[in-house]
Formats: sequence, structure tokens, C-alpha cells
Amino acid sequence: MDARFEFLTRMGDSCLVLSQRVSAWCGHAPAIEEDIAMANMALDLLGQAQMWLSLAGAHEGKGRSADDLAYLRDVWDFRNLLLCERPNGDYGQTLMRQFLFDAWHHLMLDQLSRSSDREIAEIAAKGSREVAYHIERSRDLVIRLGDGTPESKARMQAALDALWPYVGEMFADDGVDMTLAGQGAAPLPSSLRE
Repeated sequence: MDARFEFLTRMGDSCLVLSQRVSAWCGHAPAIEEDIAMANMALDLLGQAQMWLSLAGAHEGKGRSADDLAYLRDVWDFRNLLLCERPNGDYGQTLMRQFLFDAWHHLMLDQLSRSSDREIAEIAAKGSREVAYHIERSRDLVIRLGDGTPESKARMQAALDALWPYVGEMFADDGVDMTLAGQGAAPLPSSLRE
């Protein structure tokens, strides 16, 4: 197994899958401002997926493009975080999933922007600017809904309860992570908890 390719596809696949999930809200969000914000977030994530998967394809050396990796692999070949696959559910669940991902993603990209791997650092630096907005927005909305009406608070708590079991995976280290951390190319996910 090629640890760098595996890591790049993990990053790209998580952004790709979540982008697809978030884009389903286009035309269905509770307010036009939210509709536009969700569409923009989906596009940001899709752009990040394209960068990660392009680099993965180039590194692999088999002539596969970002599109090939995004659309011509079997479902079992995807390496995204399971949180990203979770159904949208109601708007509160979508926001909670986005917040949990954004919190991790912001920390990960911040560390990756200092990677010893120049290409990884460049992608992370570009994505970090977008994700800074994502985390600010999702955090503010989660707080606002959590502090809102009894119904909105109950929905946000239910969303957190449903999604929390998927958070641990974001901070679990495996052989790929240890290899890249040993090269200074990526942090250990467990170190992001600190």
C-alpha cells in the first residue's frame, strides 16, 4: 500500500462525498441565504476534492485523473470519513455534521499547511482559507439553533447524538498516518485532539 496515495484519496474522498451530500440542499434550504451558503460550501469542498484527487492521480502514476478517481472507482475503493456519508436528515443534522467535519478539517488543514510535502502544504493552505469560513458559519449556526427554541435545541441534540459515534474515526491513527507523520508530511490524527 502506498501511504501517500492512500492519504491523498482519504482527503479527497471526504471532501467529495461531503460536497455531494451538502449540494443536495441546493434549492431546499430553509432560507435563500442558507441555500446560497450551502451551495458555496459544496463547491468549496468539490474544489478541494479535485486538488487532492489530482495530486493522488499524479502520484499514483497510472494516468488516472481526479475525475477518474472520483467517478470510476467502486464504492469499496473510497476512503472518506464515514461521517461524510451520513444522510442529510433535517437541516439541523446537516449543520451538525458540517460543524463536526469543519472542526476536524480546520485543524487538519492548519497542520497540513506546514507539511514537509510541498504539494500537500500548498493544497492545505488554499483549502484552509475556505474552511476558516466554513467553521465560523457552522459553529455560529449550531450555537444559534442549540440556544433557540425547545424544538431546535432538541433537534440539534438529536443530531449530535446520532453523529457523535462517527467522530472518533477522525482522530484514530493507523499505519498510513504513522508513515506520513514519520515523514513530516501529515500530523497524527490523534494529535488534533489536543
